[in-house]
Amino acid sequence: MKKLIQRYRAILIIALVIVILDQWTKGWVRTNIQPGATWLPESLAWLSPYARIVHWYNTGAAFGMFKDASMVFTVLAFIVIAAIIFYYPQVERNDWSLRLALSMQLGGAIGNLIDRMTIGHVTDFVSVGTFPVFNVADASISVGAAVLFLGVFLQERAEKQEKAKLAATEPVSENNVE
Repeated sequence: MKKLIQRYRAILIIALVIVILDQWTKGWVRTNIQPGATWLPESLAWLSPYARIVHWYNTGAAFGMFKDASMVFTVLAFIVIAAIIFYYPQVERNDWSLRLALSMQLGGAIGNLIDRMTIGHVTDFVSVGTFPVFNVADASISVGAAVLFLGVFLQERAEKQEKAKLAATEPVSENNVE
């Protein structure tokens, strides 16, 4: 059991922090702002055209895509969570970007799943410009995907540089000389 906890410790800590922050912020919004209403402190009124807190319901995917597909995304969330939990121990310990990305995506998936299971929809509240309204879980999933792509890019770049370095240091054989 100790080995199992050790194997999943990092992913659980990161995911738990994300879920707690996500659920706390959503709870605050549901308690303090009427559905459809907007809130912004007076001291930040100058931000109003660019950013505000809005109490919004989402029955689709992140950023309001695929509305009224809550059941589909509930099932999909369970599949994604299971896949992440299964795959995580197979990731190399030094692959921090993939480990962080999976942790963020797990936390986001669980955060939105809790909403779907308890209230039947996801509470979104961050409104920036004309971008669709989102929440901490959505942001975590998106940033996790960005971390994943950045990590893959950096890893591939390092591998190419290593291959180039090895090719440059290989001795020239007589068969290669004309």
